[in-house]
Amino acid sequence: MGGGSGPQGPAAGGPAPHRPVLLPEVLAALGPRAGATILDGTFGAGGYTGAMLQAGARVIGLDRDPSAEEAASRIMAAFPDAFTFRQARFGTLDAVAEALGQAPLDGVVLDIGVSSMQLDQPDRGFSFRFDGPLDMRMERDGPSAADIVNTTDETTLAAILFHLGEERESRRIARAIVADRVAKPFTRTRPLAELVGRVVRGAPKGIHPATRTFQALRIAVNDELGQLVAALEAAERVLKPGGVLAVVTFHSLEDRLVKRFLARTAGRGGAGSRHLPQVEVAAPSFTLPSGQPVLPGEAEVEANPRARSAKLRFGLRTTAAPMPSDPDLHKLIGPGRLAMER
Repeated sequence: MGGGSGPQGPAAGGPAPHRPVLLPEVLAALGPRAGATILDGTFGAGGYTGAMLQAGARVIGLDRDPSAEEAASRIMAAFPDAFTFRQARFGTLDAVAEALGQAPLDGVVLDIGVSSMQLDQPDRGFSFRFDGPLDMRMERDGPSAADIVNTTDETTLAAILFHLGEERESRRIARAIVADRVAKPFTRTRPLAELVGRVVRGAPKGIHPATRTFQALRIAVNDELGQLVAALEAAERVLKPGGVLAVVTFHSLEDRLVKRFLARTAGRGGAGSRHLPQVEVAAPSFTLPSGQPVLPGEAEVEANPRARSAKLRFGLRTTAAPMPSDPDLHKLIGPGRLAMER
């Protein structure tokens, strides 16, 4: 989304320097080399991109956040003949690669979620560590988190918090938000975090009670799960045989989507019921190397606490045609678009 290896919830501590998560493991999966073209769908600060360029690969960097252009300009100056950047959503990565004349690709890497840089900028409204505008828009365009909080009906708001934040107290939080916004709409991060803190009792030494609420709002504002499904299917279409799709996720919602997609496209979706008519099964479009998911080691987590929940999954493209879109995968997206489509 914003790229750059960040966690899914607001940071608990102070600002941390950018560190691409699971970098050696991602490079081992992708195998960047001279002559290969790899698309980094979540460019961020360019951590993965820089390492792949140094290995000799050509890289196409995408990021929907305009603030990524500064880092992209620096990398462009260092690798003018090997690096191309486009501001775009990674759900369109196949169209971008084709428009650049670079399809099919040797690899696609996605580092899902909000970046460290976005979390550490109070004016973006992704985190409640510091008071800032209740925004959360990666592209700085369209409806904001404040729009959702102040205009969405209680039932839909509770559904967003429950499905996208896995918040068990979603109904209580939604009820309190709807009641309080009558007197004063929510426009800043701190008042919303304080409301959730009053409604939900936090566990000692646990995450802040508002973490899941902020996660849910951010995912809804940016249609993150919908974009992830679109990107997975786009990668399947644009990768050449032997090409690698590598995805780093930071929480169960996204990992569930990636795991299901790779399992299904690798032919591990089950054989169906013997009591139902047999349906012809499409040939697998990916093979999955063993030893997945790949997790960060203790040393990386100690050096970068934001890596603690990271998981890497990857697959190798076969010669088979792309599989038909999976309707059940799209159902797992949940209500992320409900508020935005009202």
